[in-house]
Amino acid sequence: MGATTSTEEQRALIRFEGVGKTFGRVRALADIDFAFMRGECVGIAGHNGAGKSTLMAVLAGVYPPTQGRIEVDGQNAPHYNANAAREAGVRCVFQELSLCANLTVAENMTIVHPRLQGRGWRRRATALMREKLEEIFPGNGLKGNELVSDLTLTQQQMVEIARGFTVTDAPVRLVILDEPTSSLDAHTADQLLAFVRRAAERGITCLLITHMLGEIERVADRVMVMRDGGIVGVLPGSEANRASIIQAMGQHLEAEKTPAAARLRNEQRDEKPFRWHVGARKHTSIEASRGEIVGFAGLAGQGQTEALLGIYEAATGHGAGRMKAAFVAGDRGRDGVFPVWSIAQNLDLRWLVGGAKRKHGLVDLAAARALVDTWRAKIGIRGAPMSAGILSLSGGNQQKVLFARALSSDAQLILMDDPTRGVDVGTKRDIYRLVHDEAAKGRTFIWYTTENEELSHCDRTYVFRSSAVTRVLHADECTEEALLAASFEEQAA
Repeated sequence: MGATTSTEEQRALIRFEGVGKTFGRVRALADIDFAFMRGECVGIAGHNGAGKSTLMAVLAGVYPPTQGRIEVDGQNAPHYNANAAREAGVRCVFQELSLCANLTVAENMTIVHPRLQGRGWRRRATALMREKLEEIFPGNGLKGNELVSDLTLTQQQMVEIARGFTVTDAPVRLVILDEPTSSLDAHTADQLLAFVRRAAERGITCLLITHMLGEIERVADRVMVMRDGGIVGVLPGSEANRASIIQAMGQHLEAEKTPAAARLRNEQRDEKPFRWHVGARKHTSIEASRGEIVGFAGLAGQGQTEALLGIYEAATGHGAGRMKAAFVAGDRGRDGVFPVWSIAQNLDLRWLVGGAKRKHGLVDLAAARALVDTWRAKIGIRGAPMSAGILSLSGGNQQKVLFARALSSDAQLILMDDPTRGVDVGTKRDIYRLVHDEAAKGRTFIWYTTENEELSHCDRTYVFRSSAVTRVLHADECTEEALLAASFEEQAA
């Protein structure tokens, strides 16, 4: 990176010089030179498999570097590990949440804050968690004594973030936020981004890894762009916009909104729509025609996922209207991947349920391999051979596997629970294109997303609040203002 000034050296909290990391023959990081400065927000962008999560794991002391040098506060740290990182004030909020589902929120605090012990520890842990949650997410409604397994994915993400910023012993000096808004709605994400800026102004270094490039534009002082395990560009905040970040990633900016296609499908549709009644009292009616893309929106945790599950149960159950359906889970760790299986086995599950092609009564392995290879290329799954374990992939690539699993099936109805969570901008465009192509062939999609921009791909959008639909918006009505207004309405219009 060249010579640094004494002022820069004084401001540098942690410095990487020529840091590399390999796993066997796989080079995950190559010659990383970067100084993480005190009190700045660094946005980190790159496609899935670019090395972002590996870089943060080295910074957190989870992985020792294979080569290079790490400095902390200007001093060489030859034995940098998890303990050294914690002493340096490094905290992590990884993309794959680390909460223990069988413990309460307060009990999960003690896992990363061992000082919370002795008489009254539960009361102190609960108070600390409630205080930090309210500071970051005002009006969140959590009390701190809830069982984590009873929380929504959004609430779990909020708890994980609050736990990372909580101080009990060593001060928090650097916080790694890996896709922190991937399961948050727009309102909650705004609260987090505002807090990140305040934290940076108080001297805490914040690293924001996200595929939502608009968030990087809003809060980053500098933007690190990664590709193939290296840093391909560092943009100052004043020059970092969506177009420049995408260009540095080696991708091209294309139009993504397609309301015209949605209107054309509406004009051509003359079949009677499918109809499902969902919700605790079956009071919410959802309609979708063959070849239609229907969106679910609203603040997170307002019954959208439950409605998707209700539709899946009704569509695949007994009786009239039964149809083949596939479900793309939003919480991939709990509901999506089979962690001890390979990537290929996770992608093609038809052999398990008897839907695979067979030869002489046995699963046709050649046909199964061909299907897996086709969808690997089509969806861009990278990072490991298909025979490797599913957990060897980054979170975004795991999500691609779940999406490929659904589309490679013969399902007529595809239900998607925030399917692009943690997926890079290039792959998102490929997914949008695939959804439109499959809809044109007659497949029906019902798509819950926490990214309001994605709703422009939908023919109609149902906005939820308190497990009820407050408004139905057509493609050209689905503006940010209309979505926000409908999200806070109390009952259906």
